[in-house]
Amino acid sequence: MPSASSSAYLVAPPGGGPAPGVLVLHAWWGLTPFFRGVADRLADQGFVALVPDLHGDDRTASTPDEAEALLASTDPNVTTLTVMSAASTLRHMRATTDAPIGVLGFSMGASWAMWLATRAPDLVDATVLFYGTQDIDFEPARTAVLGHFAEHDEFVSDDQLVEMEAHLRLLDKDVEFHRYPGTGHWFFEDDRPAAYVDSAAHLAWDRTIAFLSERLHAEAAP
Repeated sequence: MPSASSSAYLVAPPGGGPAPGVLVLHAWWGLTPFFRGVADRLADQGFVALVPDLHGDDRTASTPDEAEALLASTDPNVTTLTVMSAASTLRHMRATTDAPIGVLGFSMGASWAMWLATRAPDLVDATVLFYGTQDIDFEPARTAVLGHFAEHDEFVSDDQLVEMEAHLRLLDKDVEFHRYPGTGHWFFEDDRPAAYVDSAAHLAWDRTIAFLSERLHAEAAP
């Protein structure tokens, strides 16, 4: 029987008191310092953030070839349990408000984010996608969706993106997608200097915080 990973990074906003929960699902690099930093930034904005280790055993990669091999070695059944367990844990923590959570996913993690929102619709009210798609039936999902996508992306084709957005809109879902000119995959990740685009990253972050705050009724941390 597969079992969920117990490794994760959890951070809460200062000041105490329940706050909205946001589950962060990392890209294929693993649970690296960058994704811990995303959780820290969310906590600074008034959210309880949890980042589970989707590969397990604290395994990380530095190059695309290493990351591809790491992903291939990861049991998707274990990842399924990890994502579901982390979402349920975050939703029922004393530190989080008695309400559905938000999910913020990057690339591979974005695909898992839409999977979670569809498979566990009662758990998720807001989903943010960074350059990642999913092609399952979204009909059960109740989440609002905010998507950030690159202008030139070798991993996400225009057809995939158009099809996903059309599917969500045909189902009358609350969806808002943005394309960022002059960007490629990983444009938000400042530990990928060849891909990082500062202006696009800042704009995407501002949109993300506004979206999560509105949908999850968060108040900025003092």
